[in-house]
Amino acid sequence: MQEEQAKAPGTEAAAGAESSVAQEPVKKHHGFTGKIGFVLAAAGSAVGLGNLWRFPYLAAKYGGGIFILCYIILAATVGITLLMLEIAIGRKTGKGVLGAFAALNKKFKWLGFLCLAVPIIIVPYYCVIGGWVVKYIVAFFGGAAGLVGSPGSVDTGAYFNTFIADPWQPLIFFLIFAAATIFVVVFGVQKGIERISKVLMPLLAAISIFLMIYVLCQDGALEGVAYLFTPDFSKFSYETLLAALGQLFYSLSLAMGIMITYGSYMKKEVSVSKSSLQIAICDSAFAIVAATIIIPSIFAFSASPDAAQDALGTSGPSLMFVQLPAVFNNLPGGRWIGAVFFILVFFAALTSSISLVEAIVAVLRENLHLKRWVACVVVFGIVLVLGVLSSLGFGVLSGVKLELPSGSAYQILDIFDYLANSILMPVVAILTCILAGYFIDKNLIPDEIGLKKQSSRAYFRIMVRYIAPVCMAIILISGIVFNLILPPL
Repeated sequence: MQEEQAKAPGTEAAAGAESSVAQEPVKKHHGFTGKIGFVLAAAGSAVGLGNLWRFPYLAAKYGGGIFILCYIILAATVGITLLMLEIAIGRKTGKGVLGAFAALNKKFKWLGFLCLAVPIIIVPYYCVIGGWVVKYIVAFFGGAAGLVGSPGSVDTGAYFNTFIADPWQPLIFFLIFAAATIFVVVFGVQKGIERISKVLMPLLAAISIFLMIYVLCQDGALEGVAYLFTPDFSKFSYETLLAALGQLFYSLSLAMGIMITYGSYMKKEVSVSKSSLQIAICDSAFAIVAATIIIPSIFAFSASPDAAQDALGTSGPSLMFVQLPAVFNNLPGGRWIGAVFFILVFFAALTSSISLVEAIVAVLRENLHLKRWVACVVVFGIVLVLGVLSSLGFGVLSGVKLELPSGSAYQILDIFDYLANSILMPVVAILTCILAGYFIDKNLIPDEIGLKKQSSRAYFRIMVRYIAPVCMAIILISGIVFNLILPPL
């Protein structure tokens, strides 16, 4: 079968519609066996640390129920549209990110390199955080002094800060997590990614439901549930909408090359639209369940609602590795609940890390014609170099910081995270929409998705051409203004 080649822009391109991929069949990668494998793997990519520490924090900060309502509306519109777009690009071209953009329009080949930079930057520091999770699994099971104990007898903040400042422990656990990720990817799409996703995703669901029921049975937890699921429209603001939009963008693994890569492994008989909907539902449901575990548990063991709000006001590592361990120490059997919780976090982080690595491996195999194991070794080398820098950034290299006009000081891991999430990803998403909306045949992607009705096609075109790029531009501008110039909201 012949590979698809991009048509040279013709007279129609000059008018605003653009070149398209030829209609010959695409030579496909050895891909997913079917719909279930694809959906579980893609959902596993979407379900990650952002669901577990970013979503609950944002929900608590921006009004609980009203934030969730905004998030669901945006997921059902902007989120699913961008998800369908990326998956359709991957399946139509049958290529990784470098080849996919070039196949759509040769003038956009450079966009593939920009997109590839995102997982290359994210994977190393993601593995560092994954290593922290592994450490906490071991610590809770082992009843580590300083982390596990009766309320008031341990300082979880001091334990975490001591751990990440240690020159060796974080590196060891980082290597364990990175090696686990590479080990799965070495086995390929079906025997590695699909097989592990079919095991871990049901386990994620089971552990999440167990923890949610356990937390909701605690005295005082229902106050947190009421806060989380009762929309208070008086708390709605542009900050709420902006936070929900930003979370949606990160949560669905958009603009990372992942969905394009996974789409290239997707069979033609599998529905892009239905699969995208199922992925978005899985991701949103997990995020809401995670919030239902975390927010009510903190409400249940805080002295007052104000104290609960203060505890939830800490984002990222502080919420995950400081506030929640303190809560677990208040729970009956908290040591084991903490261990189970961090196993949940480990599974979520691993499935996301696997997808990020696969996006890079697919490009190396396709463009440099490397064997899979060789490509994995190359990626592992990149992860080691950049990951060591991120890991040591809290200890030996803690003096290496980026001082910003806003007053913030970014450590090495923060710099990588900001560059990927707040700059590159919005830029890639905007340019992808511009490419799909203006520089390829207008029917190419709708045909691949399987949109039959003219109203559906018109809606998709409006979202891709106008609404989604504007939303992404808002994320980009706010990320620059409120991180580089002004203090964060």
